[in-house]
Amino acid sequence: MAETRVPAARPLSPHLQVYRLSLTLVMSGAHRVTGIFLYFGTAVVAWWLIAAASGPNAYANVQWFMGTWIGRFFLLGYTWTLFHHSFGGIRHLIWDTGRGFGPSEREWLAGATLFASIACTIVLWVAGYFFVG
Repeated sequence: MAETRVPAARPLSPHLQVYRLSLTLVMSGAHRVTGIFLYFGTAVVAWWLIAAASGPNAYANVQWFMGTWIGRFFLLGYTWTLFHHSFGGIRHLIWDTGRGFGPSEREWLAGATLFASIACTIVLWVAGYFFVG
């Protein structure tokens, strides 16, 4: 009679309970999400450019929307998203050279990405209000 094989006792694959939520993991997810937001934000930039080419009435409508608190919040978020995704790309470029894979280096690069994106957003908006009004 044929013998049935009993599967070997193997450990289960690690699941979400095993992983520690690290800053590198969060920044990796944020890099993906900011890429999606940049896609939709670019549509708004295209709306602005089309309105500028369409005439003063269409451009005034876009300028009115961007002057509301929702429009300014969108612009602030788009600015941060652009900086964060750019600095995340630089972080990935550093990793592509084979550097920055140590545990402390990974966390430092992730923290630097977050700090630089927030700092550059604040500097740009303060400069914009200071010079433009």
